[in-house]
Amino acid sequence: MSILSRFLRRDKTEWATGVTDGATPPDALTIEPMRRAHLPEILPIELTAYPQPWSQGVFQDELAMQARGSRHYLVAKLAGRIVGYGGMIYMDTAAHITNVAVDVAMRRRGIATELMLDLAWEARRAGMASLTLEVRESNVSAQSLYRRFGFAPVGVRAKYYENRDDAIVMWCTDIQSEAYEARLQTIEAERGSDS
Repeated sequence: MSILSRFLRRDKTEWATGVTDGATPPDALTIEPMRRAHLPEILPIELTAYPQPWSQGVFQDELAMQARGSRHYLVAKLAGRIVGYGGMIYMDTAAHITNVAVDVAMRRRGIATELMLDLAWEARRAGMASLTLEVRESNVSAQSLYRRFGFAPVGVRAKYYENRDDAIVMWCTDIQSEAYEARLQTIEAERGSDS
């Protein structure tokens, strides 16, 4: 973890737990690389987040590719348990966000925002020029989160999800720019007001 990452994490506890009275709970939200040992806690979140969830085998394959440097997966932990995860694939000069999921009981606390921040910073460190993803057309809250990070819709993949629901393809370009760095810094500064 970089010095910047440690600095950015110092005040996550208040916005993730809702404790704002100055008292510091014993456990703060932490973001760390996903490992195989995390899968027993990840799979129940995956099952509730997606109608066609990834299997343990898919996650194991993705983690094997992470070890070779073509993927980047993270988990968010609070009070010692996994409350969310996210990941991306490196493709030429673009990083494709594969998934961002948060435990149902922990949603609306800014955890997805924190995962997106870490993914965006990591894509910049990896030298990627852009970020891309697909999002279910009906998932308005996720689309709002992605717009906050500079993603814009560029197309639709008909019946992409379960051969039924359309996906909106979104791109965020020029992530190496000073303007995008400033956007990420603004999101970090405002994260206490995440919905």
